[in-house]
Amino acid sequence: MQTSYTQAPIQIIDIAGERTAYRRIGLEEGTPILFLNHLAAHMDGADPRVLDALANHFPVITFDYQGVGRSGGEAPLSVEEMAHHAIAFVRGLGYSRVHLLGLSLGGFVAQAMLAEAPELIASVILAGTGPAGDPGIARVPRITYYDMLRGGLTGRDPRYYLFFPATKEARSKGEAFIARTKGYQDPDKATRLKTLRRQLRAVVAWAKAEPQDFSSITHRVWVVNGDKDRMVPTSGSYDLAHRLPNATLTIYAGAGHGAIYQDVDRFIQQATAFYKANDANE
Repeated sequence: MQTSYTQAPIQIIDIAGERTAYRRIGLEEGTPILFLNHLAAHMDGADPRVLDALANHFPVITFDYQGVGRSGGEAPLSVEEMAHHAIAFVRGLGYSRVHLLGLSLGGFVAQAMLAEAPELIASVILAGTGPAGDPGIARVPRITYYDMLRGGLTGRDPRYYLFFPATKEARSKGEAFIARTKGYQDPDKATRLKTLRRQLRAVVAWAKAEPQDFSSITHRVWVVNGDKDRMVPTSGSYDLAHRLPNATLTIYAGAGHGAIYQDVDRFIQQATAFYKANDANE
């Protein structure tokens, strides 16, 4: 029987003199899935339902970016530096090839990893994310601080507002997702405000950067988002799918930034099939 994500211990590896905290669950053999988390998120912010389901078919790895949770150092001020550290982490674990699942900021990191080390990547899911140079991404700090304030005033997790549209069905699924991210046997450390601010600077820099040239990227990429993403504009998902030569786009109707957690059963089924098909074709 596989260890569930909420019961998996946090492990530490030294990468270039800095400790990196991670969890590993799932199969011992096969191409691992590396989950790249969203803004200000430590490992406990991932959805155990998604990771446990994927772990039935693959090794699954999560980790804390520098300066986040139990990892050391300070949060980088650029997405590219985050990607550089993620690549070193993968290689430090001894892997020569991984699938990526990047959510929001994690999707930015996944794109930068593709640019820096395409040979390391088997396939990619880009969820709730957008391309470098998308000016709409520059609004992320304002929305983040506003919804953090709303969360503080209402006693709710800010993700309730950030990730899910203001409909009864969506918010109910948001509450279910937030409940799933509690009860860890070995809990991670809370993200510091300083780390959030540094990551937001990296997000704004990404919004102002030159668009990446994906013309030589032949990897299979699945771009998925909700049609009501108010954090990272849904239009950016269309742009990514258009510019990535081997990309497929799926937009979940009635879903927001956390579409993969809102339509969780659908996402699990489709993500599992996507990764399996890629492995079968290699």
